[in-house]
Amino acid sequence: MHPDVKTLLQSGAQRTDAALERLLPSPDTLPHSIHRAMRHSVFAGGKRLRPILCMEAARMVAGTGEIPAGAPDLGAALEMLHTYSLIHDDLPALDNDDLRRGQPTCHVVFGEATAILAGDALQTLAFHTIANLPCFDYKTVRILREVSAAIGTGVGPNSSLPPGMIGGQVVDLEAEHKKPDLATLEYIHRSKTAALITASVVSGGIYAGATVADIARLRTYGQSIGLAFQIVDDVLDLTQTSEQLGKTAGKDQAAEKVTYPALFGIEESISKADALVDQACAELKEYGNAAATLNNLAHYLAERKK
Repeated sequence: MHPDVKTLLQSGAQRTDAALERLLPSPDTLPHSIHRAMRHSVFAGGKRLRPILCMEAARMVAGTGEIPAGAPDLGAALEMLHTYSLIHDDLPALDNDDLRRGQPTCHVVFGEATAILAGDALQTLAFHTIANLPCFDYKTVRILREVSAAIGTGVGPNSSLPPGMIGGQVVDLEAEHKKPDLATLEYIHRSKTAALITASVVSGGIYAGATVADIARLRTYGQSIGLAFQIVDDVLDLTQTSEQLGKTAGKDQAAEKVTYPALFGIEESISKADALVDQACAELKEYGNAAATLNNLAHYLAERKK
């Protein structure tokens, strides 16, 4: 990993964790069980990628070299949404996993009922946090619209908004044990993973005052790196151990899930991820050196080992 990216990931995670610590109820707040379950999953680890992308997009658009005040809270809200999705994804009714970020999953420690409610509570707290961001109301509304679409099911066939995370999860479940095809594969990846990554980048830009042109560039960047991220995730599921990944390896293949390696093989999948990263970086040429951090993050996503 490039030293600059390592430093960025560490500092970004620290900013995010400080905001999460401030925003989440303490473990001693009643009712204890739900707040301890929320904190168990939120603070189990993780790269904090979505908050970091959000903050760095805000930094680039702001053009001051600094992360705008309040952006870490927006990043924390995005991490709450991501964690909620992981808690629910790990439930027995969905992917049925007992390991996440190297720790026992929420339902293993606290039971299924509390895990479901912990995910619900994190989603609710995320929207509460966004609603209270220190920015003009029109920005708050635009961010809420962006984020809610990214985690939903889409809003109809005539909408310009892309499908969301929950819609992608549904199609992913329905595609198990079926012969994979490219259209289904891309729908799942762009919905289940890339949508929230894209919303993280775009919402950070909106918070910092992005223009329509800025948002279009950030959206293309986010969609490209989001798809690249999931392609690499699919490859790592086949090539890394559970200890290396911090989650159960080989589950995609065991469940006969639709993945890029299943359709194209490992080498071609890696080539596709690299091409997407190049496309993402090309989209930010307009910003010159101000885009260096987002470009470095894009390359990290394709080169990561876990």
